[in-house]
Amino acid sequence: MNRILIAAAAIVLTTPLAMAGPIDSACVRSERGARQQALCGCVQQVANQMLSRSDQRLAASFFRDPHKAQVVRMSKRDSDNAFWSRYKAFAGAAESYCR
Repeated sequence: MNRILIAAAAIVLTTPLAMAGPIDSACVRSERGARQQALCGCVQQVANQMLSRSDQRLAASFFRDPHKAQVVRMSKRDSDNAFWSRYKAFAGAAESYCR
């Protein structure tokens, strides 16, 4: 796991700032995100390196509907379980890198 975090941080550190993506947009529109635009941008940068565009859209939907995250997490579908594994890795990397 630490290797993944270090690799993600190295990639993010060497990647120029990206245009706003779905996670950044959803974050900025959220109550807390409007006051923390730099944090939202940082999280989007990590998402760009670790999640597909489809995964990013699904993760962004959790800002509007937090219960949806619980539904996906508890799902028995293989595709949801695979997404949740990628999402957890992304969340851990974002938490470490975007402090």
